[in-house]
Amino acid sequence: MSAIEIDRSSFGVLTAPATLTLQRTLPGPIERVWGFIVDSDLRQQWLAAGDLTPEPGASFELVWRNDALSASPDERPPGFPEESRATCQVTEVETLRKLGFHWPGVGDVTFELRPVGDQSERVLLTVTHRQLPDRQMTVMVGAGWHMHCDILVARVAGVRAGSFWSGWVRLRDEYERVLAA
Repeated sequence: MSAIEIDRSSFGVLTAPATLTLQRTLPGPIERVWGFIVDSDLRQQWLAAGDLTPEPGASFELVWRNDALSASPDERPPGFPEESRATCQVTEVETLRKLGFHWPGVGDVTFELRPVGDQSERVLLTVTHRQLPDRQMTVMVGAGWHMHCDILVARVAGVRAGSFWSGWVRLRDEYERVLAA
């Protein structure tokens, strides 16, 4: 698929200055999707490991190992470490509905879940990342959330996920163009 043919409906959008929002619809039930957000073993399959107590004020460490989400560690772009860590703090929790946390130097992130359909067979995930410090970080984070959420959709659906790094590089270039418009 060429850059001209890329479906941008799944891209994050700037919903306010320094605020990026993106959405994905996942197979339910909502309890399973919530597990992929709060449980370290499930979360590391699509984003980052780290024990999290879903209580406001609780500190937790996120540990990214994106090579594990990729077909090969050789795909990692120059300048990116094999592992990244961040100590974050939970800011808000509504069990099965909302988890917010502060990511020092990078902003505030909120995951919101909402059942979709009469039987709640699907779940709408909204990721909102506020207080992004600059355009470069917005591009990197946009591509990152996009790729991580695509992997989450695949994991929850029980299908093979795309390779993180190759997808992230392609998406970074697209977010550079999209956010320039």
